Amino acid sequence: MTRVAIIQAASVPYDAMASVEKAAGILRRVAEQGAQLAVFPEAFIGGYPKGAAFGSVVGNRSAAGRALYQRYVEGAVALDGPELAAFAESVEQTGVTAVVGIIEQYGRTLYCTAVTFVPGRGIAGYHRKLMPTGQERLIWGFGDGSTIEPVQTDFGVLGSVICWENYMPALRQAMYAQGVQLYCAPTADDRPSWASSMVHVALEGRVFVLSACQAIRLGEYPQQHREAFGLDFADDDYVMRGGSMIVSPLGEVLAGPVFDCETELYADLDMSQLSQGNLDFDVVGHYARPDVFELKVNTAPLRAVSFDG
Repeated sequence: MTRVAIIQAASVPYDAMASVEKAAGILRRVAEQGAQLAVFPEAFIGGYPKGAAFGSVVGNRSAAGRALYQRYVEGAVALDGPELAAFAESVEQTGVTAVVGIIEQYGRTLYCTAVTFVPGRGIAGYHRKLMPTGQERLIWGFGDGSTIEPVQTDFGVLGSVICWENYMPALRQAMYAQGVQLYCAPTADDRPSWASSMVHVALEGRVFVLSACQAIRLGEYPQQHREAFGLDFADDDYVMRGGSMIVSPLGEVLAGPVFDCETELYADLDMSQLSQGNLDFDVVGHYARPDVFELKVNTAPLRAVSFDG
């Protein structure tokens, strides 16, 4: 059995190190429960700025919006920065492998990234979100195929697909083809309909799906951000409700979904279910029909500017 933990908690907005310290405390707690893997939500370090428009309308941006964006940038982290080094130390101390969503600053652009930390290895892999959704495209850049490779661990193969990337059939197929067994889905989608999507992914890929979403109360945001929600919201209202869950390769919901609270969800995974599920269905094997369908994936890192010579 492999024991996993899904973390449903709010980050500390615009304060990456405070979020790291909160995550370290959670790691210690799940380690005491015997978890080998902890999956944190999308943008846990750096924050998911739900409700913020950053002063943007079609054809114009405001000075106040740019100031808020500057604050958001200042709360982002680099892969080689002190915040993730501190988190890696917590992973090392607890012995718990962790997948955590971050807002990554790379160059002068922000990316929504999922980072996998493995004891003894530090950052073992990272995935930059390929397709930000809606208004996210204003504040986050687009990742490329060079970061979709899964991470091998002692207890299984980990892959990360972030939020509405899970609605990209080609990406899902690419992850299944790489042998992902523990399909991590950090998300900001807190709608009840998300659960049916996670069950579908588990059945389609014959994978364990581990979906983590933040549970954020409005009062946890700074006043500058809260004003975006208007007067109908009280500080105790949840603007992101959670809905985290764990699903087996046969579509059985093992934990969750849970709403309107911070919590950890646990499940003991019978890894033999991975092969048992392939008795009648293997989406990249005997059910694939490569004579009819073919998917080509570009995993080369893309550069806007290349210098030769």
